[in-house]
Amino acid sequence: MAREAIKDRLVYVYLPSVKLLTDWKARAAKSKVPISKYVLEHVLNSIRQEEGEEDYKPRAKLIEELRAKDETIERLTRDNEVHKLALERVETELRRYRAEPFLETNFRGVRKYDRKLIDLLRQGREIESDHLLRMLGINPKEADLVKAVSNQLENLEAYGLVVKTRRGWKWTGE
Repeated sequence: MAREAIKDRLVYVYLPSVKLLTDWKARAAKSKVPISKYVLEHVLNSIRQEEGEEDYKPRAKLIEELRAKDETIERLTRDNEVHKLALERVETELRRYRAEPFLETNFRGVRKYDRKLIDLLRQGREIESDHLLRMLGINPKEADLVKAVSNQLENLEAYGLVVKTRRGWKWTGE
């Protein structure tokens, strides 16, 4: 029964030369499909083009569009990386700028506390200093920024808004 179904779908194609057969087999191998699928795809492609299907795109056109999209993705990925690096630099400079008042011992004026630091502490759970630095995006090797956060925490502790525990810092204010 199964053999009958296969025979019902079988078509013999006689090509004008062995050279043409070899060429088609090479093209099928390059496309990574069996010769039967390669021939079927091209015959159907030809029929669809003759019938003028509006939304039909030949395989070559789809491959071309895919390559163009891949190139766009690569370009946008590179651009995104450049923008990420620029943003990191700007954020680091901003942290340094905001940390400055907490690093000067003779500072006069109003000090603005890091809003993200306050928001993290106000969540109510104890936060280890290392984890707090990571959440603020501060590298522990940046001693001046670490010192600025430490000074902010000490000031907040002096005002009774946070308390240092064995496990880190905890908000007590409000």
